[in-house]
Amino acid sequence: MSTPLLQVNDLKKHFPVRDGLFKRKPSWVYAVDGVSFEVARGETLSLVGESGCGKSTVGRAILRLFDITAGQVVLDGKRIDRLSPAGLRSMRRRVQVVFQDPYSSLNPRMRVRDILAEPIRNFGLARSPAELEAKLAALIDTVRLPHDALNRRPHEFSGGQRQRIGIARALAAEPELIVCDEAVSALDVSVKAQIVNLLQELQEEFGLALLFISHDLAIVEHMTHRVAVMYLGKIVELAPKRQIFTAPKHPYTKALLSAVPVPDPGAARNPMILKGDVPSPINPPRGCRFHTRCPFAFDRCRSEEPELRSTGADQWVACHLEALPDTAR
Repeated sequence: MSTPLLQVNDLKKHFPVRDGLFKRKPSWVYAVDGVSFEVARGETLSLVGESGCGKSTVGRAILRLFDITAGQVVLDGKRIDRLSPAGLRSMRRRVQVVFQDPYSSLNPRMRVRDILAEPIRNFGLARSPAELEAKLAALIDTVRLPHDALNRRPHEFSGGQRQRIGIARALAAEPELIVCDEAVSALDVSVKAQIVNLLQELQEEFGLALLFISHDLAIVEHMTHRVAVMYLGKIVELAPKRQIFTAPKHPYTKALLSAVPVPDPGAARNPMILKGDVPSPINPPRGCRFHTRCPFAFDRCRSEEPELRSTGADQWVACHLEALPDTAR
C-alpha cells in the first residue's frame, strides 16, 4: 500500500487553565487526548461529533497553528510537528485551510485580487505579472465567480460567495490537503449544497485530500469516504461511510445518527435519546468517557478505558460492548 498523505499518531493537545485566587494552581483542558487516523491522497475523511469534542483542535494542530502536547503529525512520511518556523514554510503550501466563518476569515481592507495573489507571491508560484494575472483569472473561474470579483472587496459578496473566495485562496497555494473547518455550517441550506458540490469537483480535478470537520451528518454522508466520530477528545469509531451510516457499532454514533432530521416527519423512527450533558474536558470521566450518558454501560465501562480496536471491514470501535459475546449484549 502507498504511504498515506497524512498520518496522525496519538495526538494530544492539552490547554492550561489557571485556577485559584492568585491563579497559581494549574489545571488542564484535555481538548484532544490521543487521536490517531490517516488520510490517503485524494480521500475525504470527516471528523464529526458534538460541539466541543475536539474536532477543530485536531484541524488546527495539523495546520501547526499551535504546538501539540504529545503525539506525531506526519505529512508524506515527514514529521511536521517538530518543524521549525523556517521548516514550516514548505508544509504550509501543501496544507491549506478553509475556515468556518466567511465573514471574518477575509481581510475587509483587501481586494479579492490581493487576497488571492498573496499566497501566490508568498510561495513564488508566478514568475511574471502576466503569469500572476493568468493564475488569478483561473482561480476565479475555478470557483465559479465573475472576473470583476477580483477588483471588489469582501463586503460586496454574499456568504456563499465569500466562502468561494476562501476556497480560491486555499487553492492558490496549490495544496495537496485542505482542512475544511466547518466550512459550510454558517451557510444557508441551498448554498451549502453548492459549496459541497464545488469541493467534490475540485477534489476530483486536482486530486485533493480533504479533512472535513463538521457536525452536519447529512452533509458528511453526501461527500465523505470515511468518517471518524469524536467524543470528548477521543475517536470512538472510525469506518468507511457505508458502515457508519448503515451499521454503526458505537452507541454514541448510533445516537448521533438517530438525531439526524428525516424528510418524512411521519416515518417510523426509534430515536436514541442521551441523558445528561457532555462532561467537562477539564475532568473527563474515568474509564470510557461516554459511560455517563451511555444506556448500555456496565461496570467495566466505568473503570477501564476501551481501546480503538478493529471489528473487520476497516471499521474501528472503542467500546467494551463490542468485545462481549452477542448473547451478553
